[in-house]
Amino acid sequence: MDTRPDSPTPRRGAVSNAVGRFERHARHREDDGWNRPPAAEDWEEPPPLRTHVQRDASRSILVRNTSPDIPFDRSINPYRGCEHGCVYCFARPTHAYLGLSPGLDFETHLFEKPDAPALLEAELRKPAYRPAPIAIGTNTDPYQPIERTRRIMRDILEVLWDYRHPVTIVTKSALVTRDIDILAPMAAANLARVAVSITSLDRTLQSTLEPRAATPGARLATVKALSEAGIPTAVMVAPVIPALTDHEIEALLTKAAEAGAEAAGWIFLRLPLEVRDLFGEWLREHHPARAERVLSLVRQARDGQLYQSAFASRMRGSGPVAELIGQRFRIAARRLNLTPRDAALDVSQFRRPPRKGDQMALF
Repeated sequence: MDTRPDSPTPRRGAVSNAVGRFERHARHREDDGWNRPPAAEDWEEPPPLRTHVQRDASRSILVRNTSPDIPFDRSINPYRGCEHGCVYCFARPTHAYLGLSPGLDFETHLFEKPDAPALLEAELRKPAYRPAPIAIGTNTDPYQPIERTRRIMRDILEVLWDYRHPVTIVTKSALVTRDIDILAPMAAANLARVAVSITSLDRTLQSTLEPRAATPGARLATVKALSEAGIPTAVMVAPVIPALTDHEIEALLTKAAEAGAEAAGWIFLRLPLEVRDLFGEWLREHHPARAERVLSLVRQARDGQLYQSAFASRMRGSGPVAELIGQRFRIAARRLNLTPRDAALDVSQFRRPPRKGDQMALF
C-alpha cells in the first residue's frame, strides 16, 4: 500500500490528483499503520511523473460562445490539458469530462489536435463562413512545451495567414517569438495581436504557481521582442491574487510598459469547481501562513463564496477588495498609457486562396 501523503511534485503545480466531479468513487491515501517505515525519509520515492500525450480526434476545431463578458465569439484550442501546470488554471475542470483528474492529470495527460489546421481550413472554406477574429489561448496555452515538437499552433497560423484571417493570441510562453515571421506580416496587415500573461515578477513565487511556464523575465523579453517586431502586444495581469500578488500591480505594469506593451488588462482569481480545492491545497502547502488570509479576501470579493460564475462579476469580482484592485490597476494603466485601444482587427481582407487544380477566376 502506498501510504505517502500528498506532497508537491517537482515542477508540477497541483499538490494532489483528486478524481473529477463525475466519478462515482473518490480515492485518497491513508496510513493504516501496517508495515509503516520507521521514518518518513525511509519511504521509497515515487516514480517520476512524466507527461503523456494522446491524439484528440475531434471532428471540429472552432469553439463558439455567446458570453457577454468575452470579446470574441470563436476560439481554437490546439491542446487539451496544459503542461505549464498553473495551479489556478480555470480550465482544469474540463479534464473531468475525460474521466481524468483536474489535478496532476491535467498537467501530465495532454491531448493534441494534429488535425486542427486541416479542420480549420475546411471550416474557412465553407460558403456560409463569415470571418471574425479567432481567439487562441483562451483555455489552454497554445505555446505550452509540447508545441516545440508538435508545431500545431504554427500550422494554424499559416492557415490563418493564407486566408488573411484575423487572430488574437494569449500566452505565457516565450515560444511565441518563434512565429514572429508569420505574426509580424499579419500584424502589419492589422490581422494579429498578442497578449502575454504575467502573474508575478517574483521568480520564487512563480516557480511554484506556474512551474513550467516561462519565467517573468522571459515573458517581459517576449513582450519586448514582439513589440519591436511591430506586433501589437498587451500584458494580462492574470490572475490577480489578493494578499499574494496584488501588491505587484504597479511594478508589473511599469515593467510591461518599459518592455513595449501598448495595453494591459487584468482578471481577478477564478476558482471554479475543482480549482477551489486544488488552489487551497497549494496555498496550505506553499504559503501556510497566508492561506486563510488569501481565501478570506477571495470570499470578500465573491459575495462570501470562493467563486461566482455570473457574467457580470466572474472576471473582476465585486465589493471593496475587488474594487480597490480595479481602481489601482486603472490608475497605473492610465499613468503608463496602457489603456486598451478600440481599433478592431480587419476582417475585410479575408479570402479563400485557390487550391491546386482550382479553375482561375475569370476577369
